[in-house]
Amino acid sequence: MKNLKILLLLTLAILSSCDLDEDPPYLDETAYNNIGSIFGTLDGVYAALTTYDSQERRIFVLNGFSGFFNTRKQSQESPIDNVNNANLFSLKPLANDGDATAMWSGYYRAIARANTLIANVKNYDPDGVTAQDLIFKDVVGQAYFVRAWSYFSLVRLFGDVPLLVDLPSYDTVMNELIPAKGIYSQIIADASKAVTMMNTTSANDNPDYYYPKGYAANMLLAKVYMTMATNSDIVPDDILGSNFWQMAFDEAIQVYGEYSLLADYASLFTLAGENSSESIFELQISQIATNSQMGRNYTPNSYKPGLCFGWLTVNADIYDDHEATYPGDSRLEGATYMSEYPNNGNNPQNVGNMIRVYPSRSRGNFRNSHPFFFKYANKDITNSNQYDDKNIIVYRYADLLLMLAEISNELGDSANALNYVTEVLDRSGLANTDYANADQLTFRDKIMKEYRYELLGEGEDAHNNRRRGYNYFLNNIITPHNTNPNLNFTNLDLILSEDPTQVMFLPIPVRELNTNELID
Repeated sequence: MKNLKILLLLTLAILSSCDLDEDPPYLDETAYNNIGSIFGTLDGVYAALTTYDSQERRIFVLNGFSGFFNTRKQSQESPIDNVNNANLFSLKPLANDGDATAMWSGYYRAIARANTLIANVKNYDPDGVTAQDLIFKDVVGQAYFVRAWSYFSLVRLFGDVPLLVDLPSYDTVMNELIPAKGIYSQIIADASKAVTMMNTTSANDNPDYYYPKGYAANMLLAKVYMTMATNSDIVPDDILGSNFWQMAFDEAIQVYGEYSLLADYASLFTLAGENSSESIFELQISQIATNSQMGRNYTPNSYKPGLCFGWLTVNADIYDDHEATYPGDSRLEGATYMSEYPNNGNNPQNVGNMIRVYPSRSRGNFRNSHPFFFKYANKDITNSNQYDDKNIIVYRYADLLLMLAEISNELGDSANALNYVTEVLDRSGLANTDYANADQLTFRDKIMKEYRYELLGEGEDAHNNRRRGYNYFLNNIITPHNTNPNLNFTNLDLILSEDPTQVMFLPIPVRELNTNELID
């Protein structure tokens, strides 16, 4: 087990009392200014992103709100009408959605821990170059990165949200909503600090260093500027009129060449693929430390012994589109999707029987009409433990290459746009012919789908589907789904909402509304 995973166990024991955003952990001063304990304190910040609320429920909400998935959760009786499918997964989110509410608290818990670390680390010279200065500067930069990433996650999902950047006091337990452009201003400030403070060499010098490097902050900033390039409403006043595609390129190109693609796509989602050359930001998971239930929740039913819920299944039309675009793509069966496997469950009478869902069988009822989402499954069919030890990749190099392809196309650099996407296609043995012959608009449409084929379910789908605005989301995702003649919306498929007041943002959780007098 990796050193950091072991440290997480100790960290959680210390920080287990942390609950709400108003209740960050307060440790002894030595935890923040002793070089022997500072990384343990930083682990506590990252541990806030690996809790059930911040990870399992985050992934459930992000995928549910993308328009690409449906769920078997709570679906024993009437799957198509269960509370999740009828609301979140149909793009009709409710303010009392339990998963979204828990995810909200999870993000703010991570923010509170980052705030606490930033406020308390003092034993370094920000301009110093000694080993101690560089270590403490890296740790503080990591906290700025976590805070920026958490707010970027919140503002993309909820729009206007409360902004907390200081330690709470008795008169600041409630916070008003800040317009999205104010949140983005803070994200840019935090991520820019992180770029200058986070280490960019430790991973090369020390193979046991598993924290993200400063390039992760560059990638975050590139995503922010790509979002601003197509939505002027969120742009802070002081940078209105900027060339955001160029700004996005300037950040993304800093990351180019610092990582490399793994040869085997499927290995990215296995224990053997942890902390690989492709990983830019990866959450370190220990089943002992965090009781991660990713494997239990997202492993297909009876794929292995023990509890397997298979909560996420991919809408059939999403699979069909992928397969039609890239027939025989190695990213399909056994990597992104699973539709056929022998029963390895707990009932001896069923062991060995083949379990088949679409596309390995015809679509007869809801439960066999959609392929399982396989990336987060526990791949060890002999493991009966419901907990999982596999890390979760948040940012990886393939995403960065697709970003550079999209950005370069928008900047009119068709040659480099083609080169970047070709690097991703080459890994899967796919031709770039359609891209090579594409004009700028066609290339744009294709690259937006390419994110889906490469990165489905990894956390960016909901944002990529929305960052070009409501009309893009409606015309390219919602309407093609709702008008698909191969789907059966009476019994087998979800009808996605077309109401812009529902589909673009999650509502502020009712629990926050009921306890925060500064929010109407």
